[in-house]
Amino acid sequence: MARRKKVYEGRAKILYEGPEPGTLIQYFKDDAAVPAAPAPSSGVEGKGVLNNRLSEFFMSGLNAIGVPTHFIRRINMREQLVRMVEMIPLEVVVRNFAAGDISDRLGIPEGTPLPRPIVEYYYKDERLNLPLVSEEHIIAFNWANQQDLDDIVALALRVNDFLSGVMLGVGIRLADFRIEVGRIWEGDFMRLIVADEISPDSMRLWDLRAAELPDREGQTRDPGPLPDVYTELARRLGVMPSNVTHATPKPSLIN
Repeated sequence: MARRKKVYEGRAKILYEGPEPGTLIQYFKDDAAVPAAPAPSSGVEGKGVLNNRLSEFFMSGLNAIGVPTHFIRRINMREQLVRMVEMIPLEVVVRNFAAGDISDRLGIPEGTPLPRPIVEYYYKDERLNLPLVSEEHIIAFNWANQQDLDDIVALALRVNDFLSGVMLGVGIRLADFRIEVGRIWEGDFMRLIVADEISPDSMRLWDLRAAELPDREGQTRDPGPLPDVYTELARRLGVMPSNVTHATPKPSLIN
């Protein structure tokens, strides 16, 4: 069997040339996706298998409701066939609740509901620690134009509606998440689609079921991080592979 040509390798995935023009094979590694880590990320056994299944679940669901993604089909336990896209060099973060970086920057207590979903852009360059950028920066440096940004916001908010509803249905609050967007051409027509992956690596999830249980003083607690996030999310959504039953640590992706 011919050796596949590697196109790109990141923290958590490897992209190989696909079997047909305009396609890629996306391989999910077990490495933890922790940007700006001072040392190489340690491996988490089985994480890639779970993220492959979970990303398939979310991407297929988005495709089914008319939100275009690069996902075509899952190939095996760790690989999926995706469309080749021209990636826009931005991480698009949607925030529903204050947490992490936005709490630090603006002094908003963590867990505060935001008056509406807030969309932020981070320039995708890990050498610069993914800096927060404005629409003015994006347009000035020609990473995207105003129409692209309008389309990105529309995509991000539709993804937010879908993910928030799915998570709420299994007792989870979607505090924030990030997506990446790419361009594809169909003849002379260009459109933007959701690319990369959607998995626990790119979400901040809080467990609403734990909040329903009283603490030692009999008081209900605030929602906290979902324990064993990869395995527990796969279990609640019904996509747990039968041969992956171990616990894995929570990810840390969104600032």
